[in-house]
Amino acid sequence: MGPRMYLGLTGLATDIKTCHDKLKFRLNLYNLREGRDIHPKTFASIVSNMLYEKRFGSYYLVEPVVAGLDPLSYTPYVVSMDIIGCLSEPDSFVVAGTCSRQLYGLCEALWEPDLEPDDLFERISQALVNSCDRDAISGCGVVVHLM
Repeated sequence: MGPRMYLGLTGLATDIKTCHDKLKFRLNLYNLREGRDIHPKTFASIVSNMLYEKRFGSYYLVEPVVAGLDPLSYTPYVVSMDIIGCLSEPDSFVVAGTCSRQLYGLCEALWEPDLEPDDLFERISQALVNSCDRDAISGCGVVVHLM
């Protein structure tokens, strides 16, 4: 969504495209109105509000994950949401998608605070590959971005 902010969406492909387009539109409006980069926490609130608006006819299994760096202090921020926009802001990591149970177990076993970028990349890759292998519904495409 920006140079220091990523949005991950899981669920039905058509709903993912719809959500992405609406969020890109709202992000562009925010940038025009405010004239500055958005904070990831503010963007997470925008995503949460958009999902809550559709709570009675929600998007089909769209579980967003917002990860980013604060534009001023560069502190990391990561949050996940359920299909109606309820925020989950842990201090460590978040998981979403069809293989979230497998991911949660592997991430809990592999994650440590203050990892070096190479170690973090390796552990993320191992968790994603192993958990997707154990879930037949998951797709087989993974891209890991480090900020």
